[in-house]
Amino acid sequence: QVQVVESGGGLVQPGGSLRLDCAATGSTLDIYDMGWSRQAPGKQRELVAYSTRSGSTNYADSVKGRATISRDNAKNTVFLQMNSLKPEETTVYYCFAVNRNSKLWGQGNLVAVYS
Repeated sequence: QVQVVESGGGLVQPGGSLRLDCAATGSTLDIYDMGWSRQAPGKQRELVAYSTRSGSTNYADSVKGRATISRDNAKNTVFLQMNSLKPEETTVYYCFAVNRNSKLWGQGNLVAVYS
């Protein structure tokens, strides 16, 4: 089995930066994509960014130019650096890892953007 564990998040002022870390542990040999989504109360979960095993990346239009996702395949870790954060981006961020059987989610980390 694969477990997805996140760290980082917390409180940041508008315009500030934050890094979210995520590690996949367990049976990680066939993990393909890793990335981050977020979900505000009452809304659908939306993709923020993901990285394929080969290093290709994809970003939501709302974060392009402000977010950078990076990955270490050897350690099965993925990192999301977000800059110029906005108050409306206050929500829970979830890391995910995709293997051949399913998409696995972390427990979620709250990012709160306010003065």
